[in-house]
Amino acid sequence: MSAEPARRVGVFCGAKPGHRPDFLDSARELGTALGSSGVDLVYGGSADGLMGEVAGAVLRSGGHVIGVIPRHLTQHDPVKTDIDECHLVETMHERKSMMYGLADSFIALPGGFGTLDELFEILTWRKIGLHRKSIVVLNLAGYFDPLLGMVEQATCEGFISPDDRQLLSIVDTVAATMAVVGQAGVPVGS
Repeated sequence: MSAEPARRVGVFCGAKPGHRPDFLDSARELGTALGSSGVDLVYGGSADGLMGEVAGAVLRSGGHVIGVIPRHLTQHDPVKTDIDECHLVETMHERKSMMYGLADSFIALPGGFGTLDELFEILTWRKIGLHRKSIVVLNLAGYFDPLLGMVEQATCEGFISPDDRQLLSIVDTVAATMAVVGQAGVPVGS
């Protein structure tokens, strides 16, 4: 990691809102915290769901938003048009690669297959030494508990080392998320 403080956070989350209003509330709270701290958002580019809520809150708080979306997804996922930068790419792999290159730290909120894919790819890249960026799971209302149980099972069975298990920071509030991101060198404001 460079000596310069991290200025951009990649957020992985659902393009759908889910069934719990507190997921939307927390997405807005995270976006507000990032934007008011002067941290740029790198995200999937959608106008809908948790993605759209995080991005909208960052913008309303004076932050800079960078979206990265595969061209084929624009046919059924509306692109958030008021963001500062929107990168159209050809594949999901290009999206993840560009988000990885643009962000200094990563946060996962609730989401579906895409969110899980993004989380595990960036975690795998960290495990094999391609980066040293922090990875935070914001485990709202225990959403990730079953997944984390599987990670613990894999650790107990010897497929994930206890040291590698520590590559993932698990928190349950936006404030705790911002504290971890701040420890990673991302300025979190006062």
